[in-house]
Amino acid sequence: MDKYLICGLGNPGYEYDGTRHNTGFMVLDAFAKASNIVFEDKRYGFVAETTIKGRKIILLKPTTFMNLSGNAVRYWLNKENIDQSRLLVISDDVALPLGAFRLKGSGSNGGHNGLGHIQQLIGQNYARLRMGVGNDYPRGGQVDWVLGHYSDEQMKELQPAINLGVEIIKSFVLAGIDITMNQFNKLGKK
Repeated sequence: MDKYLICGLGNPGYEYDGTRHNTGFMVLDAFAKASNIVFEDKRYGFVAETTIKGRKIILLKPTTFMNLSGNAVRYWLNKENIDQSRLLVISDDVALPLGAFRLKGSGSNGGHNGLGHIQQLIGQNYARLRMGVGNDYPRGGQVDWVLGHYSDEQMKELQPAINLGVEIIKSFVLAGIDITMNQFNKLGKK
């Protein structure tokens, strides 16, 4: 059975729920809810599993904290013997407006500490879905911004992108990165 690892980046702990940095967790939570599966506390992360048309999907929310996300990704890729071409990492991105998103097959970490640590450990040849969180913060205020909580109004603006994120995961597993990029990236522009 083909296996896929879908990793949403974020920080563990109640105080980080609903923060911009946890947008990757939010997409996986939405996917799990739609798939009627629950996360279990396992090594290096909260993990949930399901199948779609004979393909096994492992959802991973690392508990390593953002800056050490690569430890969890590398562990689960190795443990489940999953090729990097079947890895999708979902992260927040301040370079994209709130509610926008961009799917790429590989690339740089764009200054994102979680993606940077993954890149240090496994390289940059893996798919990533960058979810826009905007950048309405003063100079030097990026940390406070990404660790800040979404307002109710901002969540309403973000929710359609989260819903599309669920569909992007399904398409990535069933159709591959190229078809999925062609189908969805045009929908992610703001």
